[in-house]
Amino acid sequence: MSSIIANSKRLVIKVGSSLVTNSGAGLDHEAIATWAAQIAALKAMGREVVLVSSGAIAEGMQRLGWKKRPSAVHELQAAAAVGQMGLVQVYETCFRKHGLHTAQILLTHDDLADRKRYLNARSTLRTLLKLNTIPIINENDTVVTEEIRFGDNDTLGALVTNLIDADALIILTDQTGLYSADPRKDPTATLVGEARAGDPALETMAGGAGSDIGRGGMLTKILAAKRAARSGAHTVIAWGREPDVLTRLAQGEAIGTQLIADEMKTVARKQWLADHLQVGGKLTLDDGAVNALRKEGKSLLSIGVSAIAGDFERGEVVTCLDTTGREIARGLVNYSAPETQKILRHASTEIESILGYVDEPELIHRDNLVLL
Repeated sequence: MSSIIANSKRLVIKVGSSLVTNSGAGLDHEAIATWAAQIAALKAMGREVVLVSSGAIAEGMQRLGWKKRPSAVHELQAAAAVGQMGLVQVYETCFRKHGLHTAQILLTHDDLADRKRYLNARSTLRTLLKLNTIPIINENDTVVTEEIRFGDNDTLGALVTNLIDADALIILTDQTGLYSADPRKDPTATLVGEARAGDPALETMAGGAGSDIGRGGMLTKILAAKRAARSGAHTVIAWGREPDVLTRLAQGEAIGTQLIADEMKTVARKQWLADHLQVGGKLTLDDGAVNALRKEGKSLLSIGVSAIAGDFERGEVVTCLDTTGREIARGLVNYSAPETQKILRHASTEIESILGYVDEPELIHRDNLVLL
């Protein structure tokens, strides 16, 4: 059995609180430096990496002298505000030693539930990856309430995996992986080396709570893998202090528990687009645009659109018609109907002068388009 990470180009790596803070005893600078060195090695291999890191609340607790995680939201928010400063400082220092820039991104559930904010977060992250920067993401614990919190960074890791179309999610934890039963109670428990993400049997195996420092347990990791698999991404759950765990995974060594997505990333996304029952509008394409989509596999540009119909918003699914009115494709549009009306028949280089800004050079990117 080889690692599913070996052929994965875009990775989301999630590191839990118990690892980052050495079970709550302040930030573990040495461990963070080790992961930074491994991520730098992944970058040298040509991989794209987004890091989802817990630890702000735990670091804040340590700085404030709190031994027990508070339950009051305002106290959690205060601890996060104090701890986030130390967390980002350590990451920035460690990655700078390898010539890498970092970027801090704090998200709430509302950011990914709202269409416009979702697309803005997606565009920002994809741009940071193009700039060879390491985005470091955490839940925005400073402003969350019970209604909008993710609940754990395993879920956040899965949502980010879907957000940026990552190939795989790596969850580093204080356990060596998923076991057939709780190894602390059952001496016959065995490590699950590989399984199908979403298999209901895994949730039974993963019962149990997390540590006093973090919010998640093995169950949240299994559910995160299930969520990531919906967009075709695989998941690996591994011990974060395994020597060179990230580079060894990337080189093909199977470590921890591998949870396989049923469908390939591109297939899952294209199938979702093709099966979308409601479309926000219609775009009529000229013959040149139809040919570019069908024969050349290109993105749809505004210059190739001759007419629009519907009152769609940015990010909605729209249908693409040829000159006879036949549907040839569907995709996620990068501009609203009023914006598209202004830029149709114009080149991408003219968008900024017409609208006063440019979100994307394409009207529909080929990654967000499926031919019918």
